[in-house]
Amino acid sequence: MKTLFTILLTLVFATSLTARIGTRFPSERKVVTDPVTGVDLVFLTSKPAGDSKIYPTHAQWTADGKWVIFRSNRVPGEAMAVNEESGDIVQVTEGGYTGQLCIAQKSMKLYIMRDPNREIGAGRDVPYGDMEVVAIDLAKLFADSAAGTLQDKSHYETVCGAVPAGMGARGDMDLDANEDLVYFRLGSEYAARHLPGDVEVVEDYGPRNMGAGPGGIARMDLESGEVSLVTVVGFQVGHVQSSRYVPGQVVFCWETGGKSPQRTWIVNGDGTGLRPLYKESSFEWVTHEAVTGPNEVTFAILGHRRPGQVDEWGECGSRDKPTGLAIINTETGLMKIEGQTDEGSGFWHVHASSDGRFACGDDFSRSLYLIDRRTGEKMMLTTGHKPTARDHVHPTFSEDGTRIQFQSAMLSEDDRSMNICVVHVPREWLDR
Repeated sequence: MKTLFTILLTLVFATSLTARIGTRFPSERKVVTDPVTGVDLVFLTSKPAGDSKIYPTHAQWTADGKWVIFRSNRVPGEAMAVNEESGDIVQVTEGGYTGQLCIAQKSMKLYIMRDPNREIGAGRDVPYGDMEVVAIDLAKLFADSAAGTLQDKSHYETVCGAVPAGMGARGDMDLDANEDLVYFRLGSEYAARHLPGDVEVVEDYGPRNMGAGPGGIARMDLESGEVSLVTVVGFQVGHVQSSRYVPGQVVFCWETGGKSPQRTWIVNGDGTGLRPLYKESSFEWVTHEAVTGPNEVTFAILGHRRPGQVDEWGECGSRDKPTGLAIINTETGLMKIEGQTDEGSGFWHVHASSDGRFACGDDFSRSLYLIDRRTGEKMMLTTGHKPTARDHVHPTFSEDGTRIQFQSAMLSEDDRSMNICVVHVPREWLDR
């Protein structure tokens, strides 16, 4: 009979093995036909393992277009990659990470931020230390994982540098188009020490008691590890994202948890050119901006409230004014509303293909729509099953514009757990 010590030792040993970078998991890939739309949905994961996709502000696929990287609780605190064709799942981090997963598009690399001394799963009350920016060589990792020749994680990782703890970085980070810099959000205390004298610090805005400043963005040179300030503003910064097409272009938002007086902002990577991206009116509820092309940012103007509704958010977000999926040209400043749902909340999280052909968006019911930007035609791809899902759909186009990745609770037994799913743009639309 096994002793309790033997059992515990076995469990600890098994856990340490599964926590190793490069660990492989069996395919869960399955194709499911949406019962309402009849569209085929390719579920790359299908078990209740705590999956969630990368936010639409960031790249989702590796540079070769073959792997989707996502968050998962298969190994708590670690990230996974799934091969879109075979369904093979590979663990791509070891030692945890914080914030966004930044996938390079010119090389097979993944960039993460982490506190090397922070225990995975530690509570929010545990202070962070210096934050490492780490590059992971995915090509080498995938090859060794497939061959069964995995080595220590140091064989796949390069520590690019460390952000001092006093800067308050928490991983809201993105990779410059040249892939020689990362940009990241600063803590409010550090931002306050570098606030320009002519910048007014705002208070919280709206009922969620968020949005108070100051906030800011800094950057790290990935070759030298040098850290420098980009900009400091008087409000809470969120959704830091860099253009994958234009070097030195950073988009971010004033984060209030809802409507902001001025949601979208843009700045050059050297700190010059700070300005509002889309100058919204008081009646517009702008949200969920994403850089989607060389000179385009896609965002939603919500139409989810009844006309005349006034509360702590003000009078905004109703369809007696123009609402819908909007795309602004960052060079000309011209904005166009590409479409809107016929009823319900209207578009919520939105994205577009980088070739300018298509756009997509979800709504509060978790339904997902596709728009042909040239004709204005709109179609529902999936009914977005189970509005009780743990998170939103968050659709994101592949770089070639042929498919959309999203997260869905369609297969969940508890009506909450989500899986990673891909839907292809219909061949009829691609051939037009």
